[in-house]
Formats: sequence, C-alpha cells, structure tokens
Amino acid sequence: MDIIIRNIDPTAVKKFDELAKEKGISRQEFLKGQLETLAFFREQTNRELQLENMLEKVLQMMGQCSTTMENMNDIMHELMGGDEPL
Repeated sequence: MDIIIRNIDPTAVKKFDELAKEKGISRQEFLKGQLETLAFFREQTNRELQLENMLEKVLQMMGQCSTTMENMNDIMHELMGGDEPL
C-alpha cells in the first residue's frame, strides 16, 4: 500500500536522507521502517510494561521463597539440636 505525504519541511527531508545514508538504505526504505515502527510502538510499549510488571512479581516471589527457606533451615537446625551457627 502506498502513502503520499506532502509539504514536508526540506530540513526534515535532508535529515531523513542523512539518517538513511548512515544506514546504507534509501530514503524510501528508511521512512517505511520508521512508519512501521511507529505503527506498533504502543503495542510494544504495553508488552514491555507487562514484562516489567511480571519480572517485578517474580523477583518479589523469589525474595519470599528465600526468606522462607532460611526460616525452614533455621527450624531444622534447631530441631536437630545444632548449637553451631550455619
């Protein structure tokens, strides 16, 4: 599908050309990639936020598990009559 955009600032077009040249691609390829990225930006941002939230929950759960394991280890040590610190 084609998109035509008119009345672009010449300075902006020059910058597009410079960026495209740095990447070794045409202005067309550069702008196509930028528009496609923009189209999916919000969706990608939402996924990243979901992953960050999930990671935070996993880290909290790992902390709770670690504390519980330390407590269980202390209880087992006491039950076994151990006087020496672990």
